[in-house]
Amino acid sequence: MNQNKLHTICLSGKCPNLAECWGKSTTTFMILGDICTRACRFCATETGRPLPVDMDEPVRVAESIKLMQLKHAVITSVDRDDLPDGGAAVWALTIREIRKINPGTTIETLIPDFNGNRENLQSVIEARPDIISHNLETIKRLTLQIRNKANYTRSLEVLKQISESGIRAKSGIMVGLGELEEEVIALMDDLRGVDCSVLTIGQYLQPTRENYPVQEYIHPDQFLKYKVAGLEKGFIHVESQPLARSSYHAEKHA
Repeated sequence: MNQNKLHTICLSGKCPNLAECWGKSTTTFMILGDICTRACRFCATETGRPLPVDMDEPVRVAESIKLMQLKHAVITSVDRDDLPDGGAAVWALTIREIRKINPGTTIETLIPDFNGNRENLQSVIEARPDIISHNLETIKRLTLQIRNKANYTRSLEVLKQISESGIRAKSGIMVGLGELEEEVIALMDDLRGVDCSVLTIGQYLQPTRENYPVQEYIHPDQFLKYKVAGLEKGFIHVESQPLARSSYHAEKHA
């Protein structure tokens, strides 16, 4: 990763599963730099003015996947609201380079909302990753408090466009932010309403003192209850446990 000057959300997001995943030679690449244009209250990624786009990055990501011999690659990015297309062209190029250099590797992309621009999202869809994930992060009531510039309804529209394309749609949320059980169940119904088929649920952990404070530590039994409820509603996979994150055990979701 260092030799190829690449970033991971594992480090930038202070993920608690880093040792486990890296010990299994799996990681989540973060493209388009490591400086985000948004300042979501749950996230540890640096916020500010990003550096210019590195057009050689897609090839370096693909070559790193080959060196690591990954069977399943997960790619995410910072939000790039400073770019006219939100970084969609780099996203599409990265997917195509991975396909070209690693034809046997399945690809999962965890994308931003591209400010709701359907054409930009479509360019990523047309690159045909195996899974496209876009996180709701939290229930509808808390979205404005937790997610900077994001919109609950817009995120559902993103997921709807993904599922209608025939690509598996995936989303993830954090709990312990002050949500109620019935609100999580309502969120599941909203996701199934746009044919999202994979859901991850994990405990929110405050990454720094400046981030949103934890409101509650959810008991493992409640995570199991959410998993059962999700499967009963028709999700193909529900990864629900305290340390579950968007790309945790992602290879199972493909």
